[in-house]
Amino acid sequence: MYRVCIDDFALKKRYSYGTVMVDWDTHRIIDMIPSRESTEVSVWLSTYPNILMISRDGASEYASAGAKAHPDAVQVTDRFHLLKNLAEVVDRYIKNKFPSRVGIESHTEYSKQMQALYDTANRTQRIRYAHSKRKEGLTVQEIAYLLHAGVRTVENYLSIPEDQIPKDKDTVRERQYNETIKRKENEIKHVRQLFDEGMTVTEIACATHHSSKTIRNYLNPDFSPHNGHYDLKRRGKLTPYEQDIISMRSNGQTYTEIYEFIKSKGYIGSVAAIRMFMQKERAHAKRLGLHGGKDYIHRITLSQLVYRNLEDVKLITQDQYEALLKQYPELAALYGILRDLHRIVFSKKAEDLEHWIEQASHLDAVPELKSFVDGLKHDIFAIKNAIMFDYNNGLAEGSVTKIKLIKRIMYGRNSFALLKAKVLMHELLYANSN
Repeated sequence: MYRVCIDDFALKKRYSYGTVMVDWDTHRIIDMIPSRESTEVSVWLSTYPNILMISRDGASEYASAGAKAHPDAVQVTDRFHLLKNLAEVVDRYIKNKFPSRVGIESHTEYSKQMQALYDTANRTQRIRYAHSKRKEGLTVQEIAYLLHAGVRTVENYLSIPEDQIPKDKDTVRERQYNETIKRKENEIKHVRQLFDEGMTVTEIACATHHSSKTIRNYLNPDFSPHNGHYDLKRRGKLTPYEQDIISMRSNGQTYTEIYEFIKSKGYIGSVAAIRMFMQKERAHAKRLGLHGGKDYIHRITLSQLVYRNLEDVKLITQDQYEALLKQYPELAALYGILRDLHRIVFSKKAEDLEHWIEQASHLDAVPELKSFVDGLKHDIFAIKNAIMFDYNNGLAEGSVTKIKLIKRIMYGRNSFALLKAKVLMHELLYANSN
């Protein structure tokens, strides 16, 4: 046995972990220990003196253990985790930085009818809209045309004194969300006050009945109490027809007419769903301050661009993509370094890695990236080996899945000694059967 893969697996998630060793050549699990600490793993590896190559993930414990036990062995980190970790850094930055919809300069004409559609979600807003357009010099007939209402209705709107127009109320969902934000802000303020008074994270967690992870999040100055999933739209039956609905509705066509049109194009939902979509669309516009001259890109689309090519993402055009990168240069830089690292890894040009690290180090606007780059610098030789050689840690990842399956068969009721015996026996039986 000269080439091995090692990886950790949970004995009890978040509490105790073990390490598994897999022979690269035979694809068999060779050994397991109930620890992933550097010292114990180093002693364990030193009991196998013939090891010439160690494939592992980016954990510093395994890097130092391998260097101590076999200083002359070639260490190879896992390419998948390298690219995955960078993608998660970029994705996390997007979710923390951008709202659920990102406004960019529009490349299409924004009509008065479209503005009227978004500005008139309820009767109060229709009355205010009629008053504002009257002040701009529009006739009653012109206002009626924009509102798709009768002249008599508009006259009734204009007859109401401005100081008697009902106040615009938040929806129940908006009120609940605002109350939740206010409560969380008070919790964060309380946690930070306790920390300033000298209490530790563990003590604060016990006092406030939160987890230690939540307390550390609250103490992070960049933490936002707003839920990143709030106001986020998911793809549904209406998604392919949204622009048709908005356009047709802004031109005054009824929901029944819209339904018949998109039904002929393949829509299989109901008329009620179209009405609900327009109600939510107006609410989105109110929260985002929608106005003429802007397009809105879903944040989930920005995240999809982290993992896919532009031509594979359906909800953004080439013009919108270019406008987005022009408006947010830091996002353009992040997409750029992500693509560059993919190119370096798959073209096996390890000599370009130092230049990539230097470029990434200059992106001060993304603090999470600094931690990732520092990790690369400390493990530079193993990363270069991962780029140059075909080795990967897939064997160890698959073996961890096998161990989980054996644990599940025993419902988790087993000591480490029993688990190890069953895993190694399974490997022996499999080898003999072949």
